[in-house]
Amino acid sequence: MSSITIGLILIGVLFALVLMGMRIAVALMAVAFVGVWIIRGNFDLSMRLMSIATYNGVANYLFATIPLFVLMGHLVSISNVGKDTFDVAEALLRRLLGGLGIATVAANTVFAAVTGVSIASAAVFTKVAVPEMTRHGYRPSFSAGTVAGSSVLGMLIPPSLLLIIYGVLAEQSIGRMFIAGLVPGALLAAGFVIWIMLVAKFAPRLVFTQDYLDQKNEEHELPPAMPVSEILRKLSPIVVLVLFVLGGLYSGFFTPTEAGGVGAFAALVVALLRRSLDLRKWWQVLTETGTISVGILTLLVAASFYSQMLAVAGIPSAIGGFVQNSGFGPVGFLVVYVILVLLLGMILDSSSILLIVVPIAAPIAQGLGFDLIQFGIITVIAVEVGLLTPPFGISIFTVHSTLGAENTSLESIFVGAFPYVMVMLIVLILVAVFPGLVIG
Repeated sequence: MSSITIGLILIGVLFALVLMGMRIAVALMAVAFVGVWIIRGNFDLSMRLMSIATYNGVANYLFATIPLFVLMGHLVSISNVGKDTFDVAEALLRRLLGGLGIATVAANTVFAAVTGVSIASAAVFTKVAVPEMTRHGYRPSFSAGTVAGSSVLGMLIPPSLLLIIYGVLAEQSIGRMFIAGLVPGALLAAGFVIWIMLVAKFAPRLVFTQDYLDQKNEEHELPPAMPVSEILRKLSPIVVLVLFVLGGLYSGFFTPTEAGGVGAFAALVVALLRRSLDLRKWWQVLTETGTISVGILTLLVAASFYSQMLAVAGIPSAIGGFVQNSGFGPVGFLVVYVILVLLLGMILDSSSILLIVVPIAAPIAQGLGFDLIQFGIITVIAVEVGLLTPPFGISIFTVHSTLGAENTSLESIFVGAFPYVMVMLIVLILVAVFPGLVIG
C-alpha cells in the first residue's frame, strides 16, 4: 500500500473520529502520530515530529496573539461596551425603516473590531438588541436572525481568531490577514444593511409583526434623542480601543502580538474605569481566557503535526497534481473547495474545518497560482457560513440558548438568518472574482 493511499485512508479515519465525537485535537494528534509511524515504519520519528510540533507551538512568539486578543474580548464584553454601542446606533438610526435591524448590524460591526469572536457578539446582542427590537414591533425570528447573521462579522473584521488560525496554518502574515479582512468585512456589513432596508420596504411582513403593521399609521414610540455628550461618552471606550489596536497595527507601529497586548491593557483600563471588574469577575475573565487560549493552542499544535504527516505522505502534492491533470483548473478547484467547506460547516465547528482542510488545500491553491491571503479570506467567509447553517449552526444555538424564549424556536432563527447566508455567499463570490477587494 502506497503512502498516499495510507494518507487518504487516515484522512477518512480523522473525519470518522471527529463525527463520532472525539476531540478534534486528540483526533488530529492520534491520526498524525499513527500515520507517520505506519508510513515511515519508525516509532521514534513519530515521537520526534510530535515533540518538534509541540515545541514550535509553545515557543512561537506569534501564538501570543491568541490569548491577548481573547483577553481583550472578554474584558470588552463585561464592560457593557456592546450595549453602549447599540444604544448609540439605535439613537442615530431610529427614524429609518428597519432602523433597529441596521443598528444591530452597525453595533456588531464596531464590536467586531475589538473582540474577534462571533459567539461573543451573538451572546451580547441577543441580550441587548432582541428585546428592544421585539418591543418595537419586529418579528422575533427576524430579530434573532439579524443578531445571529451579523454576529459572523466578528470572525472577518479584524482582529479575528479565525484569521489568526488561518495565518498560522498557511504560514501567512497575521497583519496582512487582518488588513485583508477590512474591505470584505465592510462589504458584508453593507450587504446586511441593504438587505434589511429592502425587505423592510418591500416585504415588511417578514420584518414587523401584524399588530405593528395594522397600527403603522399611528404614532409609534421612538427612542428619545441622545445628547451629543452622551454619544461621545458611550462611544469613547470603543473608539479608544479601535485606535489603539487597529490604528497601531495598520500604521505599522505595532506587530499583531504587540497590538493584542496594548488592546488587552486598554480594555483592562476601560473595565476598571467603568467599575465593571471586581476580583470575582477578574478571576472569571482570566480562567475563561486561559481555557479558550489553551484549547486553541492545543488545536494548532495538533494541526501542525497533522500537516507534517500529510507532507510525509505526499498528500498535498498528489492532490495538486490530480487537480492540475483533471482539467478542473484553478476555478474548478476553488468551486469544489468552497462547496466542501460549506458542507463541512454543517457538521463541524469553524476551527475544526480550518485545521482539517487548510494544511491540505493551501499548498494546492498556491501551486495553482492563488494568492494565499485572498484564499484565506474566501476560506474564512465559507467557514463562517457554517455558523448559520443547520444542523450545527453554533451562532444560532448561542442566540437561542441566550434568548431562552419559548416563542422563538430554533427553526425560526435559522429561517431568519438564511438571507444573511445568501449575502455572505454573494460577498464570497465577489472576493473570488475581484482579488483587488483583498488589500492585504
